[in-house]
Amino acid sequence: MQRLLARIRSSSLLTPWQQIDWLLLALTIALILLGGVMIRSVELHQGETDWWQHWLTGAVGLVCALIIARSHYEILIHWKWIIYGAINFSLIAVRFIGTEALGAQRWINVFGFHVQPSEFGKVGLIITLAAVLHNRSIETVTDMVKVLAIAAVPWVLVFLEPNLGTSLVFAAITMGMLYWANTNPGWLILLISPIVAAILNNVFIPAWVIWSIVMGVIGWRTLPWAFFGSIGALSINVGAGVLGHFLWGLLKDYQKMRLISFLNPDKDPLGAGYHLIQSRIAIGAGQLFGQGINKGTQTQLQFIPEQHTDFIFSAIGEELGFVGCMIVFLVFWLICLRLVMIAIKAKDNFGSLLVIGVLSMMVFQVVVNIGMNIGMAPVTGIPLPLLSYGRSALLSNMIAIGLVESVANHRPRLKF
Repeated sequence: MQRLLARIRSSSLLTPWQQIDWLLLALTIALILLGGVMIRSVELHQGETDWWQHWLTGAVGLVCALIIARSHYEILIHWKWIIYGAINFSLIAVRFIGTEALGAQRWINVFGFHVQPSEFGKVGLIITLAAVLHNRSIETVTDMVKVLAIAAVPWVLVFLEPNLGTSLVFAAITMGMLYWANTNPGWLILLISPIVAAILNNVFIPAWVIWSIVMGVIGWRTLPWAFFGSIGALSINVGAGVLGHFLWGLLKDYQKMRLISFLNPDKDPLGAGYHLIQSRIAIGAGQLFGQGINKGTQTQLQFIPEQHTDFIFSAIGEELGFVGCMIVFLVFWLICLRLVMIAIKAKDNFGSLLVIGVLSMMVFQVVVNIGMNIGMAPVTGIPLPLLSYGRSALLSNMIAIGLVESVANHRPRLKF
C-alpha cells in the first residue's frame, strides 16, 4: 500500500494533466452549456432559474473531474468495500430520512440541498464491480452469481424507493461490465431471458414458445451439465411467461396503460399518453432547422410537463430541429467513441472496467431517454446525461467523466 501511494505521488507530480482526453472534456462541457441554454428556454416564462444552477453544478463537476483526473484511480481498489458500504448506507438512509416528491422517496436534504443517493450509487457500483472484476475473468456461473449478488443489494434498494428507471441503469452497468470481464454472452442472454419471456407471453404466445425453446438450446450450449442446463433454461422461461401473464392480469387498467402507452399513446391522450404525444408534436414541429431558441410553441406554452428534466430532448427537437438533434447524437457518439478508445488503451483491467462501466451507464440512459421522447420507449424517468436538469445526476456524471480522464491521464506513454 505504501509503495502504491509513493508511486501515485511521484506520478501525479510529474504528470498533472498531460495525457488527459481534452476532446472528451470539451464535448462534455459543450453538452452542459447546451443543456443550460435549453433549460432556460423551457423555463423562460415560469420565473425559474434552474439554468444557471445547471451551469454552476457543471462548473463544480468540472473542477471535481479535473482533480480526479490528476489523482491516480488505482487507489480506489483498496476502498471498494468502503465505497460499496457508503452507497448502500445512503440508499437505506433515504427510506428513513428521505424527502418524498412525485410519489417516490429518493432525496436526502443536506444543508438545504436535495441529494439523490441513487445517482451517486451508479458511480459507486462501477467502482466496486471494477475492483472485484479486475483480477479475474468470469469463467464459471458461480463467478457470475457472486458479482450479481454484489450488484443486487443497491439494485433492490433503488427499486424499492421506487425508482424503476435508475434500477434499470444499475442493471445495464452490471451487464456491460460482466461482458467486458469475458462473461459468456449466452449467460447474459439467459439472464434477461425471463423478462423477455414474460413480455412475449402477453404479446404473442407463439413467439414466447419459440423464445423458450431457443433459450433451452442456449442453455444446452453454454451452461455446465448441458441436459440440466437446457431443461432449467427452458423451464425458467416457461415459468416466467406464465407468471408474467398472471401478474399482468392483477394490474389495474391505468397501470397497464402506463406501461404500454408508448405503443399507442392516442388511447389515453389526456393521461398516460399525454407526455409522449406532446413530445412527438414538439419534435415534429422543429422540422429541419427548428423554430429557434425561445421560439418553440410547445416549449414556450408549457405543453410538456417536466420538460427541463426527462423531456429536454423534445425542446432541442422543437427549437433546433432535425439538424440540432443530429448534432446532439454526433456529440454523444463521439463521447462513446472516446470512452471505448480509452478503455482499450487503459494500462490495466481496473481502469478499462471503470471506463466500460461509465460507457454502459451513458449509452443506456441516452438510448432510453431519447427513445422515450420520440415514443419508442415507455416513460421511465431516466434523464438525458449532461443535458437534463438534475444536480445530483450532473455531478455524478462529471465524477464518472473524471474517473475516465484519470484512466486516460495515467495510461502508458508512447516512447520513440
